[in-house]
Amino acid sequence: MTSLSIDHVSRWFGNVVAVNDITMTISPGVTGLLGPNGAGKSTLISMMGGFLAPSTGTVTLDDKPTWRNETIYKHLGIVPEREGMYDFLTGREFVVANAELHGLGKKAAQKALATVEMEYAQDRKISTYSKGMKQRVKMASALVHEPSVLLLDEPFNGMDPRQRMQLMELLRKMGDEGRTVLFSSHILEEVEQLASHIEVIVAGRHAASGDFRKIRRLMTDRPHRYLVRSSDDRALAAALIADPSTAGIEVDLKEGALRIQAVDFGRFTTLLPRIAREHDIRLMTVSPSDESLESVFSYLVAA
Repeated sequence: MTSLSIDHVSRWFGNVVAVNDITMTISPGVTGLLGPNGAGKSTLISMMGGFLAPSTGTVTLDDKPTWRNETIYKHLGIVPEREGMYDFLTGREFVVANAELHGLGKKAAQKALATVEMEYAQDRKISTYSKGMKQRVKMASALVHEPSVLLLDEPFNGMDPRQRMQLMELLRKMGDEGRTVLFSSHILEEVEQLASHIEVIVAGRHAASGDFRKIRRLMTDRPHRYLVRSSDDRALAAALIADPSTAGIEVDLKEGALRIQAVDFGRFTTLLPRIAREHDIRLMTVSPSDESLESVFSYLVAA
């Protein structure tokens, strides 16, 4: 089981601090590295991949430093955000070249191209590829030696919906196989659909780690919003609004439900069933309406 460890890592460029004292462990499975543009995600991935030295701290792959250690590339595959490709080569030539760097041949390259569904365009020059096609051929070159760790920097950029779904399914499969997959994104939907675990970077700092729904539940100082359907919405609303644990209730006629903002999470979760029982009101739906990754992200950026 291969894992990446980042221990009190900082990286600065002159007077600009890109990464500030970050500690985290990337374990087998799919991890989403989330943050706005400029948060430090690419810098962190460059250090994980051994392309950039930390200013302070250490980055290790199974306890071995990634910086100036070419042996890590036997186990590591990298899909950088920047293309930096040899446009005069065909897709097949590009992937075969990467296979040969690992001591492999054309068979491994062909398997990698098939994995990302690029066989149909393998004999076209990369200069003729769309951005999504370039992303996929980069993915093939990273997979050619079947690495146990895969680092992807904004891998879904430029892909059409079908390509995105295909890549998501591939990354899920790799995570299920026990490989360590980390991908960065500033698009919340991508991370929410794919990652079983998130690491959030905001302004170069480590803002949160874990399952985004669990993180959201710990934010008890921020109002929680619920969608509630019951046998008597108006009576339920009248009883709830009198309690200080609720800050506002809206009757959503279109949804046939109440939208409730709770400012005291602990009190509200015990109050709601008690009031329903006392007033003989049947609760049919009680659903958090702000446990999306977007709500987590917005909260952390504003914090």
